[in-house]
Amino acid sequence: MQHENVKAEVCKILNKIGALQFGTFKLTSGKISPYYIDLRVVPSFPDAFKRICDIYTSFVREEIGAENFERVAGTPMAGMPFATIIAYNMKKPFIYIRKGVRLHGRQRRVEGVLTPGDRVLLIDDLITTGLSLRRAARAVVAEGGVVNDAVVLLDREEGGGEKLRKSGIRLHSIVKISEAANMLYETGAINEEQLKTILKQVKKG
Repeated sequence: MQHENVKAEVCKILNKIGALQFGTFKLTSGKISPYYIDLRVVPSFPDAFKRICDIYTSFVREEIGAENFERVAGTPMAGMPFATIIAYNMKKPFIYIRKGVRLHGRQRRVEGVLTPGDRVLLIDDLITTGLSLRRAARAVVAEGGVVNDAVVLLDREEGGGEKLRKSGIRLHSIVKISEAANMLYETGAINEEQLKTILKQVKKG
């Protein structure tokens, strides 16, 4: 997988489906951002969804290796569509994490079969502060699983990777937002002001 070509292709896809928006947005972490990347729309475009999932799968095979984890988990909710397909492509058991504890049944936050000691690969669409991924990791660990690695399509470069490292989790991102912004600017998809808007947010971290 030629990384530069893949990064450029991801940017092209995201631009084509209108995933990048500018304005004032409140993120999951509570942070206010001048731009938003809506990866939840990806599964609504079958061709884009298939290609992005193929890119994720190749990246996981090369970057982490199928032998280094037993199960795949998606963070609620945005990571789940991608995680499901990655698990399917790699013939790995899929588990999913609930946002809250179920008040009936087994009252678990992790659904599916998880054996103590299983290494679980976490999948999310993107990372900002790392809050969603850290919550997901805590839920898996509480059920006896082990989390060493997390994979995202996009790193917004606002300190999330560093926070995951402190929790003992390695972050692997397919594209960093600074790379995406520069590629989108070079192809004329965003203007100079929009480029600066994104890069300024990165530095603020």
